[in-house]
Amino acid sequence: MRQRQSFMLAAALAVLVTISSAASTAQVRPGEASARQEFLKKLAGAAVERSHHAVRYDPAYVRIGYPGGDVPADTGVCTDEIIRAYRAVGIDLQREVHEDMEHNFSAYPRKWRRLSGHTDTNIDHRRVPNLMAFFSRKGEALAITRRAEDYSPGDLVTWDLGGNVPHIGIVVDQESAGSGRYMILHNIGQGPKIEDVVFNWKITGHYRYYGPSL
Repeated sequence: MRQRQSFMLAAALAVLVTISSAASTAQVRPGEASARQEFLKKLAGAAVERSHHAVRYDPAYVRIGYPGGDVPADTGVCTDEIIRAYRAVGIDLQREVHEDMEHNFSAYPRKWRRLSGHTDTNIDHRRVPNLMAFFSRKGEALAITRRAEDYSPGDLVTWDLGGNVPHIGIVVDQESAGSGRYMILHNIGQGPKIEDVVFNWKITGHYRYYGPSL
């Protein structure tokens, strides 16, 4: 009897997953899917362009303008490369993150809420945990796997470097000569570089974000 109940439950869950997947797919029209692919291609290209800039790694808190604010162009951290790549394709993560945090502050990591008690347009979008919350809410949270083919150009990947030190990068349309994997544009201390590092550290997040209009 229990075996039959377990089988029926598993079958019901399978049906629900199928329906959910079909509904999710149906929400993206063919034209929209094409626009999203084109956007990811442009974003990956913007990320590659960032590798040509000299940037000194500097995590200092800096007061910047809003919207469209940025720390000095020759400084920055890993998040600043994400912000700059998105700006290059017309999306201001400073504004997008701030506006979402203003209306949904409790949805963001408690650590930052406890430290300041309010939003801060100078730094909120420059924190990896905040970007993870934002991309999960406004984009697509994708599966974390050990399959290289699951990581496509334009995808965002976050890691724990050890000791709860977060990091973020963008998958670009350049394959590693050694592994054949798509490589990552990131800044881990030596400026923006394209490297084969997707599996170098513990992956904590995998996202796609197309901006507010797609």
